[in-house]
Amino acid sequence: MADRLSARAAIAAVTADFTESTAPREDTAADGPLGWTGYADSRARATARTGEHESVVHGLATVGGHRCVLVSFEFGFLGGSLGQRTGDRLEAAYEEAVARRLPLVSLIATGGSRMQEGMIALTQLHRVAAASARLRAAGPAQLAVLRDPTTGGGWATLGAGADVILALPGAQVGFAGSRVRPPGADPAAYTAEGQLAAGQLDAIVPPEELAATVGHWLGALAYREAGAAAETTDPASAPAPVPDALSATGLPRTGWDAVLRARSASRPRAEAYLDAYFGIRLPLHGDRCGGTDPGLLCGFGLRAGRPVAYVAQCGTPTRPAGYRTAARVIRLADRLGVPVLTLIDTPGAANDAEAERAGAGAAIADAFAAIAAARVPVTTLVIGEGGSGGALALAAPGNTHVTADSYFSVIAPELAAAILKRSPDQTHATADQLRLRPQDLVDLGVARSVVRPGSARTGSNSSIA
Repeated sequence: MADRLSARAAIAAVTADFTESTAPREDTAADGPLGWTGYADSRARATARTGEHESVVHGLATVGGHRCVLVSFEFGFLGGSLGQRTGDRLEAAYEEAVARRLPLVSLIATGGSRMQEGMIALTQLHRVAAASARLRAAGPAQLAVLRDPTTGGGWATLGAGADVILALPGAQVGFAGSRVRPPGADPAAYTAEGQLAAGQLDAIVPPEELAATVGHWLGALAYREAGAAAETTDPASAPAPVPDALSATGLPRTGWDAVLRARSASRPRAEAYLDAYFGIRLPLHGDRCGGTDPGLLCGFGLRAGRPVAYVAQCGTPTRPAGYRTAARVIRLADRLGVPVLTLIDTPGAANDAEAERAGAGAAIADAFAAIAAARVPVTTLVIGEGGSGGALALAAPGNTHVTADSYFSVIAPELAAAILKRSPDQTHATADQLRLRPQDLVDLGVARSVVRPGSARTGSNSSIA
């Protein structure tokens, strides 16, 4: 079980620069909206024990050099529960973030809605959800840090509704609190580690790394206006630079040569490209629907201090959860005005029965839609196999580049030959007919350039080495 820090100790763990905001005016009904006998005494004891007058503290903070609105829960005050006064404070925090165009960071530790206020407490979730929607519409990001425990409505609003969800190791995380779970329920499902495995949060961060991690994320998520990149000179609006190729300078002679190069086990993969491209990488994990795809790397990175979102295939068939995660990242980047880099390397979308049951078609369609609707520039580099629509769904129309050890094809040559009822010995000739080599892709206008090591590129009519 994670340590249960007080609200102010949690704040101190991420920043020494915090200015508490004035609490909204609070009603003075002795025993609350239900007249719950002894409720006033319970609040008084909670205040004497914690020094707080409610279960949340909020104000302005600087974390890692970046300004934000910070909310921290006090679990020692009636289990960090949400009541009407809590809703007042949370709504005020969101509105301050909207007014100041700042991201909101929530350090959550709550058992859920407050019993002594009944339905009045439960309806605070509507208020929080509405305030969160207003902030999302205004643009700035929401980042949640899940402490122990994060359950009930606090998880289902501030926590699961955030753009980026981090958790401390061992934290209890789930909609059902420990006293209301079904008998025999798997306890691992209600932990930060279990939620990470299910694609419901982005990363588990050790306490000693939390301040630096939140600071990096705030730098990556800083809000910029999106949509007018082509008309501005703001460097933040410019497309992400095309990565240098990491191998292969000579172009393949035949289509089958291109396929063999792209399928080579010794060819550099996405991890190597991302490590070379970014100084700091911040992963986003999972589709928020219970799925993950280890063959797709997503997140934000800092390149010379400039944020770039990335979606990178790792050479495996991309699963529906991968496409849904990619769409989530692209839409977040678009809202924040952050350019996107995609790395293409897949033999195609996963086509097994499990993938079909998981909604492969809808997930691929959603990825296509996210790319098509993006107002920020998207840059694509094909670093290996470009397998059909499963690759094209994450490629930028008009700004796709290729390496010399890649190919892009409507379908794999072996499958094309089979569909055309050709014998297997015609596969190589079919590869040539598909015109899938990097230089063919440039000549066809599908790719803008062949990227070489050290930023060298070749355009149309490239010579064959």
